[in-house]
Amino acid sequence: MQNIRVLVIDDSAFMRKMISDILNQDDQIQVVGTARNGQDGIQKIKSLSPDVITLDVEMPVMNGIEALEKIMKECPVPAVMVSSVTKSGADSTLQALHLGAIDFITKPSGSISLDIYKTEYEIISKVKQAATVNIHQFHTKSTLPNPVPSQTDSTVSQKKKVVVIGVSTGGPRALQSLIPALPDDFPAPILIVQHMPAAFTKSLAERLNRQSKLSVKEAVNGEILSKGVVYIAAGDYHLEIKRTGTTLTALVEQSEPVGGHRPSVNKLFESAADLKYYEKYAVILTGMGSDGSKGIQILKEKDKGTKVIVESEESAVIFGMPKAALNTNEVNHVVSIDQMGSLLSELIQK
Repeated sequence: MQNIRVLVIDDSAFMRKMISDILNQDDQIQVVGTARNGQDGIQKIKSLSPDVITLDVEMPVMNGIEALEKIMKECPVPAVMVSSVTKSGADSTLQALHLGAIDFITKPSGSISLDIYKTEYEIISKVKQAATVNIHQFHTKSTLPNPVPSQTDSTVSQKKKVVVIGVSTGGPRALQSLIPALPDDFPAPILIVQHMPAAFTKSLAERLNRQSKLSVKEAVNGEILSKGVVYIAAGDYHLEIKRTGTTLTALVEQSEPVGGHRPSVNKLFESAADLKYYEKYAVILTGMGSDGSKGIQILKEKDKGTKVIVESEESAVIFGMPKAALNTNEVNHVVSIDQMGSLLSELIQK
């Protein structure tokens, strides 16, 4: 692999040096320049043509959101946001992901000179991931989808149903295409594991809730799962389905990470596999790695009727999780994210 040329944009001279030093440790990465605000960053993108940028959210003169919007229009380049873990930081980061940022890293808390190095692997790996993305393809579709029309009750099977979704890098943007496309009478609860830190999942749920006909919320331990409601796993907590009498409830817990993930897609899928007398629909969207593929195999072993739907390579920001799912040979449908809502609605209404 040729060197990945990176521009670091941050108003803090200390952060510019720390991020640059971390990235330059890797033989495949070369920091070609730094910029102190968004305006300076745009000028240097045009003169240096980096492969990836790291972009601070909060900066004077021109902040990261304003800069990203201009970058995506004038000189598109894969961006990894650098965000604080505050509520406003989380909201701004989700806005950046909608505008076209590939991923984000959170600024360390506490003693910054010590904590920044704890995120070395994350910074390097996310910059490398971003370098593999075709940003021009990724940026073409950013509008909210047209919702699928509601169905009359007579067209819907009376069998109980449940939908489980796993997603990672590129997920907020993918979910923003899928969830708002679903009709308000969607006949199943939807449970989502999105790999994301604890401070960000609540903001993600709130953002999707504003944009969707369905109710979208962060899952709460013990709550009854209702059809037409979307439950997002809280960051750093597993989300599972538990049968309580004749109803389904959310199990939200902090047992050990599975495959390095908490929440774990595999753990959610495996809990759905144990449900008898339910139609099950498992969806894998964009993401790095293979989380969810083992869960798909267990779902199919226990119920061959489970429908598995995977996002296609043409629309996935990172094709790792969808590709791993395809390699199980248990996938029923492969579809681009802009068609996912229509397909899922059609399948579940039959």
